[in-house]
Amino acid sequence: MNATISQAILLVDGYNVIGSWAYLQSIRDQKGLEYARNSLIESLINYSGYKELETKIVFDAHYQKTVKNEEKYSKSLSVHYTSYSETADTYIEKFCASFVRQNPESRTRIIVATSDQAQRHTVVGYGAEWMSAQKLAKEVDFTSIRQKKNLRYRPKSQGRFLFNSLDSKTQQALVKMRFGGG
Repeated sequence: MNATISQAILLVDGYNVIGSWAYLQSIRDQKGLEYARNSLIESLINYSGYKELETKIVFDAHYQKTVKNEEKYSKSLSVHYTSYSETADTYIEKFCASFVRQNPESRTRIIVATSDQAQRHTVVGYGAEWMSAQKLAKEVDFTSIRQKKNLRYRPKSQGRFLFNSLDSKTQQALVKMRFGGG
């Protein structure tokens, strides 16, 4: 495993989430699975960065004769495509079991996002936490709203100097102090 392990690792059962989120279902049905996957990835890139999670989205090979593949999308998010004979459930279960074995002293939380109840019971048995696909959707939406709110109310800098970001009263007081008038 990594020498620097994050405080939490989020494992997302990709196709389960696509099948659970209404807007991703709509994208899948209208534009195809690739567009739905990309929309899920976009949603989770921002969420992962904001929450400081290491996120791994896992997609089944979906009956494609492919080899296991990993794509890194950001510092905090990667996408894992299983090999032909491996399901996302199997990948996630193996990850949970091996992480605990290889990092027995770790305080890193493993969170598995899926609405598959059998998967839920299995990963909880390995010591992971479970989050439903719907709860993840609410968390992603809430985080997105929070990010927009933080950006909206941040005063814009008038230049690269701290002085320019101060209100005019404070600027006048500093000018007086600088030139001995205060």
